[in-house]
Amino acid sequence: MTSSAVTKWRSSSPYFLSALRMLTAFCFMQYGMMKLFAFPAGMGANNTTAVAWTQVWLAGVLEAFGGGLLLLGVFTRPLAFLMSGEMAVAYFQFHLPRGFWPTMNGGVSVVLFCFIWLYISAAGGGPLSVDAVIQKK
Repeated sequence: MTSSAVTKWRSSSPYFLSALRMLTAFCFMQYGMMKLFAFPAGMGANNTTAVAWTQVWLAGVLEAFGGGLLLLGVFTRPLAFLMSGEMAVAYFQFHLPRGFWPTMNGGVSVVLFCFIWLYISAAGGGPLSVDAVIQKK
């Protein structure tokens, strides 16, 4: 028999999904903001931004603006799938050549973003999302 505390805890899992999506999107956006606007800091020792229309700049656009939409929970499943793919490309193109282990090649956050976005692309944005509000109508 399950206690009421355990039942309440389990029933809150959809809200934790929304919280995971929002927190991940907030962190994800910071990488894009850094690449595009040097906020909260720029890239590298010189605090620079990415050159327009380069691969790094396009990644910044996806991270900043796609991350913003994911924060709100708009088009969550397709955007999360796209962001997961972006992170897979980033890992294999930039991190894996530096070594196998993510802790050594600087790819831990990229791997986590990749799999969190992949999970969210399957699970959806949760009840605290624009998608959920639209679906209820």
